[in-house]
Order: sequence, then C-alpha cells, then structure tokens
Amino acid sequence: MQNYRHNYPVMIDLCNDVSAFLISGLYINDFHNNWKGDYQKLEHVHTFIQWLFPLQEPGMNSRASTLTQEEIKAFCDSSAAKENLLKSYKLMLDFYGIVLCDENTGDVEKALNWRERFDNLDRNTHNCLRITRILKCLGTLGFPHYQYPLVRFFLKETLIEEQLPRVKDSVLNYFVFAVLDKRQRRRLIRFAYSHYEPKDEFVWCPKKIQMIWSMQDAKSPHLEFEPEVNAEHK
Repeated sequence: MQNYRHNYPVMIDLCNDVSAFLISGLYINDFHNNWKGDYQKLEHVHTFIQWLFPLQEPGMNSRASTLTQEEIKAFCDSSAAKENLLKSYKLMLDFYGIVLCDENTGDVEKALNWRERFDNLDRNTHNCLRITRILKCLGTLGFPHYQYPLVRFFLKETLIEEQLPRVKDSVLNYFVFAVLDKRQRRRLIRFAYSHYEPKDEFVWCPKKIQMIWSMQDAKSPHLEFEPEVNAEHK
C-alpha cells in the first residue's frame, strides 16, 4: 500500500502496445451495454477487472498490461476515458448492491437489492481484491475524492450495521489504506476506532493514539473525527 500511495517509486515504465479495454473481442462500450446486471457473469468471469480498472501493478490477467506514467497522464486528460471509468465504477457498484448518489462528491448508498448483493459479496470474498483494485484505480486515474466515501460506507456497514462479516478485515486492512489523502485516512481510522469492539483488539493505529481518542470520546461521546493526529502506521 505504501508503494501505491507513493506512486510506485521503484516501478519502471514499460512500453505497452495493447488495445485499450479489449477482452477477447469485447470492447468497453459492449461491456457497459451488455454486462450491467448480469451478476452471474460478473461474478464468475475473472479477467475483466484488470482491463476496466488498470493499475501500475500487475494482476491475475497476464494480458492486461500495467499502466505507465504517460498513459496515466493521457487518461486523466481524456474526458471520454474518465467517463468510461465512471460507467465501469457504477456498474461494479451495482454488482455490490451500492448506488453512486452524487457524481460530484462520490457519496454512495445502499441499492434496493442490497441484501441479495451483500450476501454474494460476503460469500465470494475474492471481490474484496476487486474492490481494493477499484479504490486504487480511482486514486490513480482522476477520482481520488471517490475513495473516502466508499471506504466510509463499508466501515459503517461492517462496524455499525454489522453486515458483511467476512469483508470487515479487508475493509480495515486494505480499503482504508488505499485512500491517498492522509487526512482522510486518519479520519477513517478514527471512525473505525470509535465503532470497533473490543477496543483492546484494535490494531490499526498506535495505542497512544487510541488513548487520546478514548479520552476524547469520554468527553464528547458523539465526536466522530479527531483534531490533526498522526495515526498512520502502514
């Protein structure tokens, strides 16, 4: 995660000659038009996620090349490419039972069919790897402000609503630390600590910070976010 957050300082750009977003003859427009709502296909086909959400690190699909700095810049300068990424994001949110309710802020909420989709997500935890990739891609390709709302959504669902028990560890270990903005990561860790039980098993920030937060909570039980405190450890 540190390597990702620091823009892969040890990575070397490679020249890739690959057709963008092509899966065995399927182009991205076909994907957006024909795959949305096809939950069986989205669950059981494992090669598309690397094409739709490319990173500077390799994935399980050996045909999907890693991004170069030049490609990242070109992508972020292209309104069409960013529009396609947004469509892909909405499609995958729908697959997980989530709706993007504000394209400006990235705020999300549960979809009408969330129970069914949450059940699938909790049964098939390889989707946690997909979500981590999606979060990283959002941060790399022009949508870093979408990271915080999605991770906070998962923290709320797992820690407060007590949904997705098999996803909770991934939320705490990976989703939170995919958020590029340091202050937002701290706020997420603070939020997690406030709602995590038992407190003595919380391992995602130093104990001395937890003591400060516990004292703050005792004085102001409804305080959600802390003043500027360095809680980063990964």
